[in-house]
Amino acid sequence: MAEDADALAAMEKLLSPHCRVTRMSDGALIADWKRTRFLGLATTELQKFTSGIPEERAELVTGLMRAGCVTGRRKKYPDAGVGRRLGGVHLLIRTLGFGRVLRLLPLAAPGYARADPPSAEEVGRLKRAVLSHSSRSWLVNGDCKSEAVTAFVLLRRRGLRAVLHVGVREHPFALHAWTASGGLCIPDSDPRGHAFTPVLSIDCGGQ
Repeated sequence: MAEDADALAAMEKLLSPHCRVTRMSDGALIADWKRTRFLGLATTELQKFTSGIPEERAELVTGLMRAGCVTGRRKKYPDAGVGRRLGGVHLLIRTLGFGRVLRLLPLAAPGYARADPPSAEEVGRLKRAVLSHSSRSWLVNGDCKSEAVTAFVLLRRRGLRAVLHVGVREHPFALHAWTASGGLCIPDSDPRGHAFTPVLSIDCGGQ
């Protein structure tokens, strides 16, 4: 049973965000929610993920890639892409209002999440990119709402668990927004050492 659990864990790390794997009595079932289909794996195939030779495992991974269940390594966040997304989000917030943009998040940020948790390194890289572009942009100019929404959408579109918080501080009164993922916050949840109490949290139905 321990080997089967290890095999399932190894497979989940490879699968695309829209796929889920479930242990069955005679193997495993992969649910592909994007294409609304199911793929079955026999117990012997499942065991190859942990105890098979590299060639056998590579053959299985290749088959899953052809089936569209594996997309390969995650793409890094290109700085130019982050900057464009940040500017677009800021203009959208100024045009529609922050509340309406929050209501639109389920359309832009999928409600599924990968089985493996976000790594601090990946989230930290995105945080540096978002804050760097925000501070250099005369348009965004360190707006926490734009930073939080941009980070939330980029993380969720990669299938990573993330929660967007809107918090309040009473004395003096102020509002602040941030996205939490992988143990980090984008931007910081307590800017300049001021703590904010969350009054709204959005995860788009993710786990």
